[in-house]
Amino acid sequence: MTFFASTPCMRQPCDESIIQAGTFAAPCARSSESWVLAATILGSSMAFIDSTVVNVALPALQSSLHASVVGVQWVVESYGLFLSALILVGGAAGDSFGRRLIFVLGAGVFGAASIGCGMASNVTQLVVARCAQGIGAAALVPSSLAIISASFDEKRRGQAIGTWSGFTAITTAVGPVLGGWLIERASWHWVFFINVPLAAAVIAISLRHIPESRRSEGRSEIDWLGALVATVGLAGLVYGFIESAARGWRQPVVIASFIVGMACFIIFVFVEKRVSEPMLPLQLFRVSSFTGANLLTLVLYAALGFFFFVFPLNLIQIQGYSPTRTGAAVLPMILLMFFLSRWSGGLVRRFGARTPLIIGPLTVAAGFLMFAVPATGGSYWTTFFPAFVVLGLGTAITVAPLTTVVMSSVGPNHAGTASGVNNAVARVAGVLAIAILGGVMVQAFGYKLNESLRSRDLSADAFHEIQSNLIRLGALEPPSGLDAGTRETLQSDITQAFLFSFRLIMFVCAGLSVLSAGIALGMIPVNLPQPAEDVGAAVGGGSG
Repeated sequence: MTFFASTPCMRQPCDESIIQAGTFAAPCARSSESWVLAATILGSSMAFIDSTVVNVALPALQSSLHASVVGVQWVVESYGLFLSALILVGGAAGDSFGRRLIFVLGAGVFGAASIGCGMASNVTQLVVARCAQGIGAAALVPSSLAIISASFDEKRRGQAIGTWSGFTAITTAVGPVLGGWLIERASWHWVFFINVPLAAAVIAISLRHIPESRRSEGRSEIDWLGALVATVGLAGLVYGFIESAARGWRQPVVIASFIVGMACFIIFVFVEKRVSEPMLPLQLFRVSSFTGANLLTLVLYAALGFFFFVFPLNLIQIQGYSPTRTGAAVLPMILLMFFLSRWSGGLVRRFGARTPLIIGPLTVAAGFLMFAVPATGGSYWTTFFPAFVVLGLGTAITVAPLTTVVMSSVGPNHAGTASGVNNAVARVAGVLAIAILGGVMVQAFGYKLNESLRSRDLSADAFHEIQSNLIRLGALEPPSGLDAGTRETLQSDITQAFLFSFRLIMFVCAGLSVLSAGIALGMIPVNLPQPAEDVGAAVGGGSG
């Protein structure tokens, strides 16, 4: 399919009622379909790529900005926090104010924030710009699929979504490789600058070729209060977990952040029960299969989210891989998921819903255990490649059946809401995992390194310098002024301490994967669930 057909006539807004009637695919509209796909693929790909390519840049960020692991955690978490907290609001805003409007605003904010990221001279500036990127992505991601749904009739919609999914998967796979190449050939700044021309293209195509669409019944109430409370609550918990690694659990600011976070989530439940159109319809969770699928998502994606945060640190800082090789190392997993997506989609029909959701996470657990085996050195093809193949196979087995259960639990009329909730849960899982397991890894690293340092003849100043920089993990360097032999010995101690903590985390990730299989065994039915009859009223509004 060509994406750049000439469509000069698609500039007028369209009425959603026409789209819903299935008559929107007029000749002029059909000639714009390739432009719609081009804009939505580019827009969503920016957000997806940025959530993965930055992980490859983390070691360069640590070195260039002299950041600790806590600092680079915030670089990742600030983006994920706002994206996960606001993605449901972004979809609702598009339905209410216009999907093209929100999509274009999201692309503009994302592009401007990318300039801010690329020009950042310290971690604080980068984190602030990443927060803005997350806000832009929260508008881009849900609006892209909503625009596709509004622009294609029922017969062509599935093919359009499949095209969108396939191309975003390809761009997501290429992103880390391109990012690694840019880091090597230029600098980490270009990882962000590359978004600017993409955002400009998205805006230009959207304004010229995508018609405006919104809900036919008019504007709906946006749950701004729920979004605010959820953002503050998630930020409080994330801040507490991340800063506890550097400050300690007993610091007043850490304790206060936990109190604020928990209080906000309690308030959030009451808010969502009382607003007329909640961003998170709590009544959906009355359906046991929907609850089970989202709980499985929370646990499994927590493991996957932290793995993709810490694995580039291992490859670049410990194994000596270049950023380009690190980005390419993940390709077998992504390509395997891409090519097996159609096959995995048929597993539910052949074996029921529960079986693949047990086998898939158990296979993922095996992949994590395989990552715990390699030390340093050795060929990629005999160390990490087999583990990525197993991890990719397990993920491929899981994703399509999991999505099918989520969508089937509430019926077709509310599939969009259910998908949005599940998407948000997956992103929250990654945000919380990086915050929590990052602290666990720092503690394990410090424990193992201190164990080795007891047998080393170090001065008090050298010992104190090492202790004060433990949160740098693999980027920790032996103190200056030591003789070459001592520095080499300490570097070996740092490497072994990192591998110890990395292996511990792989065991934790494997345990989370096994737990998700147990959730499937206990909460997912063998066959596709029948949608609950009372979910329609639940999604329509709060309980008062």
